[in-house]
Amino acid sequence: MATLKQENEKAVRSSHFPEHGPIDERTGREILLSLKNVDITFGKGEDAVRAVQNASFDIYKGETFSLVGESGSGKTTIGRAVIRVNSLAAGEIDYKGVRISGKISHSLDREVIRNIQMVFQDPAASLNERATVDYIISEGLYNFHLFENEADRVRKVEEMVEEVGLLPEHLTRYPHEFSGGQRQRIGIARAMVMEPELVVADEPISALDVSIRAQVLNLMKKFQEEKGLTYLFIAHDLSVVRFISDRIGVIYKGKIVEIAEAEELFDFPLHPYTHSLISAIPIPDPQLEKRKVLYTYDPSMHDYSTDKPELVNIGHDHFIYGNKKEIEEYKAIRERGIPVKPIQIDETGELAGAPGGEVTADKMAEKEFLVHPTHDTGSIWYMVLSFFLPILGLIAAVLFKKFHHTRNYKQCRKGAIAGLICIAAILAIFLLLLWRVVA
Repeated sequence: MATLKQENEKAVRSSHFPEHGPIDERTGREILLSLKNVDITFGKGEDAVRAVQNASFDIYKGETFSLVGESGSGKTTIGRAVIRVNSLAAGEIDYKGVRISGKISHSLDREVIRNIQMVFQDPAASLNERATVDYIISEGLYNFHLFENEADRVRKVEEMVEEVGLLPEHLTRYPHEFSGGQRQRIGIARAMVMEPELVVADEPISALDVSIRAQVLNLMKKFQEEKGLTYLFIAHDLSVVRFISDRIGVIYKGKIVEIAEAEELFDFPLHPYTHSLISAIPIPDPQLEKRKVLYTYDPSMHDYSTDKPELVNIGHDHFIYGNKKEIEEYKAIRERGIPVKPIQIDETGELAGAPGGEVTADKMAEKEFLVHPTHDTGSIWYMVLSFFLPILGLIAAVLFKKFHHTRNYKQCRKGAIAGLICIAAILAIFLLLLWRVVA
């Protein structure tokens, strides 16, 4: 108890951060942020909800550490705790080896704000609608006096605006005058103008169009390379996370269940929940996506009644949550060195039909729709032309069928058959009239 009290007093007395954080003896890298057995609880008594339970991980300087999981798993809660918005029920958060959770000195609190910035999920809600872009970006500069004079402030703001892809004339406008992607760029500029060391990016691209997401991600990557930034990237889209992350932590209902480097995690998703997340990544090919076998995670598969689980390093800098029996199984799979395939494709074709092998009309229509080429429109003009030129229509139908233009093929066949029947009827009537005249 006395030791804890002394640590608290030391944290309160601290007024600044050291130049460098502690070095991880295992990896030899500088630890910028460290979460140690963090619990975050909302409410009191019987209504208390443990949003985060015993979360522990380190973020190294200069890396992108991604925290992924489904909605409500506690990702944003951890991010808000890092910037001291959410208080901890237990554990601690250290920045460069100095505790920043709980009660700290006023000067250290300002250092936290100065060094740790956040980019929010909703770019519209996170910007002051009554303030101009100039003031929004300059607010941190004003609060911390990070400029020598007015000319210096204007220079810094204009340079930052241009770096995020906007123009100086945008500074006099208000947030509602911009698109979602532009608003997110303003949010990034507001954070980056403070020259932080750590940026907490809380799903910064989930509210943006797909065409804009790559631009924002490339912008964040550019800042990281130029300024040596460290990111805590919060997301649920694993297909994006894979290509921007150095390491990934997977969180399920407030518990960290797996931590590994990006490629290591995708090659060896050992925890069943990680397996289920990766299996849910959409496949661009609609035929393969239709035959994909989804893996559903069932937490009741674990028996933790006697053998309690913990987060263990099984080698290859791969941490996984489980009891002793599970850890041994995970180790055996990893040591085999054969990548795990979480995405399975059904090769039997049974998934294309209804239960029992019966293929319904809806399934057949859906399957037919998915295989249509781009120009297989089934235009009525194919039927009209085939009606008047049935021989050419039959030739066109054969060609369309060969190249899987099903709709065009049906229109040509229908028109050609109708045309041939009409010609046959006219010919029959003509022959009948000719026979009567001759008779």
